Amino acid sequence: MKILMVGAGSVGSAAVAIAARRSFFSSFVVADYTLDRARRAVSSVPDNRFTAARVDASSADEVTALCRQHDITHVLNAVDPRFTMPVFEGALAAGADYLDMAMSLSTPHPSEPYARTGVKLGDRQFEAAPGWESAGRLALVGIGVEPGMSDVFARYAADHLFSSIAEVGVRDGANLVVEGYDFAPTFSIWTTIEECLNPPVIYEKDRGWYTTEPFSEPEVFDFPEDIGPVECVNVEHEEVLLIPRWVEADRVTFKYGLGNEFIEVLRTLHKLGLDRTDPVTVGGVSVAPRDVVAACLPDPAGLGPRMTGKTCAGTWVRGLDPAGEPREVYLYHVVDNEWSMREYGHQAVSWQTALNPVVALELLAAGAWQGSGVLGPEAFDPVPFLDLLKDYGSPWGLR
Repeated sequence: MKILMVGAGSVGSAAVAIAARRSFFSSFVVADYTLDRARRAVSSVPDNRFTAARVDASSADEVTALCRQHDITHVLNAVDPRFTMPVFEGALAAGADYLDMAMSLSTPHPSEPYARTGVKLGDRQFEAAPGWESAGRLALVGIGVEPGMSDVFARYAADHLFSSIAEVGVRDGANLVVEGYDFAPTFSIWTTIEECLNPPVIYEKDRGWYTTEPFSEPEVFDFPEDIGPVECVNVEHEEVLLIPRWVEADRVTFKYGLGNEFIEVLRTLHKLGLDRTDPVTVGGVSVAPRDVVAACLPDPAGLGPRMTGKTCAGTWVRGLDPAGEPREVYLYHVVDNEWSMREYGHQAVSWQTALNPVVALELLAAGAWQGSGVLGPEAFDPVPFLDLLKDYGSPWGLR
């Protein structure tokens, strides 16, 4: 297996540290728009399988050319979702398989954004599925932690724990604190703004996909391993668009534990138009307001030494067990920032996200996961994935 990873930010750099301990690939090219950033990621591991390169992720042609130059078999997309389609298309043109952690972007309904879906997350990728199938190539979409591991949990619950499912509710919460900052997102602020301010999507079996207001339906969810109760709200996320395609459930939701302060900051950015991605001209320079916000905030990759606490990603499933009795479970994965910094030198949120595509790549290399077309994590047997997590030293839990 010869891997090209596009993006050497906080998640990409963590993926390098994780993959360096595994033997399933022969070469791993780390590419970024900024060559120095790719070189820093590569230099962090003493492993000659890794090389650095420069690529413009907005150019499918550049992605294709880089794949051909290095005889790439698998492309891992680790950049913001605004670049998903060029990387996705570039991989197919090069005859490589593809993985990402965030699917193609949505567009709200033009007249009823908080009731009806417009272009949904991943629609453009699923529309391209026939081309991937005819080429015999696989695009494994949404294989980070959320989406990704949470989707694997949903499939495992359907296969092994339930006879019928009333609701799959993905719930994400943390008790992370960043010392010295009043506001410091632990993940890409560009992506955070996108998913938190877009109309959240809900799935109901009798209704299909529909939307609601951002931050709607608040609930308090009690997270495991001493994280405790966190208020969670509806947020747009890929699981709601992926899970119903392969797992039968009456209802699918995604809620994120943001906190009131975080929500108010996001609302203020929206009111001021600072969440916009279309450029404005300032002093003769054209710049997108959201890019300015991102540039003013600390890089998530550098926050690890200042962070304390744990992050939890999981899937809450309710329904009937195989005997027809009511059952409710929470399948989850927790990462302690102190552990991830000590063991890998990367902060917990980035490390947890990066873990899952590396696990998936190893399963593809071994032939444990196989397929063609555009598929989500739910399309595969969850057991090999969950077993391999233990081998990576980061087991999952069930409550």
